[in-house]
Amino acid sequence: MQGFSQGDLIRIHGFRNLFLIVSKNAFIRAVHMFHVCPVITEIPDGPLHIPVTGMQQTQGVVICEQMKLIDPLVRPCTRVDRILYGDLMDISDVLQGIFEYD
Repeated sequence: MQGFSQGDLIRIHGFRNLFLIVSKNAFIRAVHMFHVCPVITEIPDGPLHIPVTGMQQTQGVVICEQMKLIDPLVRPCTRVDRILYGDLMDISDVLQGIFEYD
């Protein structure tokens, strides 16, 4: 498995849109899998839809409520770009908010 990290924008073989890796790096190293959220270009932003721009100007909206676990040994992945740390913090806050207790 190549060195995927939290914040990487990746292409997963068989899918048209990009995905953002949202798992912590310690989780990725421990289980050799990672959670991703789809990145869509033609959807409005909102409380669970966070717009991002990659360091190489890749743009899209992260759909936080559609998180999936991916095994890159089963589904080949390619790194395309990486988002800024501030955007990653915003997305992590949204994801944590989805799973907090009432």
